[in-house]
Amino acid sequence: MRYHYKKPGIYLSMYGRIYICEHPVYNSCTLFEIRDKGLAVIQQRFDADTKSTWWGEVDPWLTDDLYLHPQFKEYFDKRAGTCTDGLYPTVTVRQIMWALKMKPIKRERWETVFDRRDI
Repeated sequence: MRYHYKKPGIYLSMYGRIYICEHPVYNSCTLFEIRDKGLAVIQQRFDADTKSTWWGEVDPWLTDDLYLHPQFKEYFDKRAGTCTDGLYPTVTVRQIMWALKMKPIKRERWETVFDRRDI
């Protein structure tokens, strides 16, 4: 039996911020910053009317659980970097959840994945 991360009834979103940029894959993301380094996290979205997908910021009910996870700092130190041409190193929400050994969010049929580590 599989278990997935479920949206809590009550949540706060104190960590991470929405960052607008001109990345080839996305226009907005959730940016976690510590000192001069940052890590952009993206999540795929689906528009049922146009049957199209796009990448954007992470659900606000996930941000604090990611940031406050005991292994987040170690993962952040490995993957984060300084801003280059307005862009930060990027990971998908699934990549970070798997790396932190968190229960993943439910996978949808329309989701795509990146076959490389760097986005």
